[in-house]
Amino acid sequence: MLQELTEDNLQSIIESNETVMVQYAASWCGNCRIMKPKFKKLSGENEQVTFIIADAEKFPESRKLANVNNLPTFAAFKNGKLVNQVQTNKIEGLTDLLNEVTSN
Repeated sequence: MLQELTEDNLQSIIESNETVMVQYAASWCGNCRIMKPKFKKLSGENEQVTFIIADAEKFPESRKLANVNNLPTFAAFKNGKLVNQVQTNKIEGLTDLLNEVTSN
């Protein structure tokens, strides 16, 4: 499942889903736009994981849940806790993060 945040409620999504992958992005971020279709493709291949796209500028409370200081940042949450995160524009970094959170 893939959804884009429309309100600053990422915390409740993380608490109500076992495994969550988040792409922190911004409208001006070119690498974010490049990674979005790759993130979307992964969401279709991993139905047991909730995929969220969060605008890091619009939703500061959601941004605080991971140490976001560069975009795009991808964060993996399991059972309500941050497992790991990566700042990348490469699909390999994203799939490594997904494998890390789904193998636990």
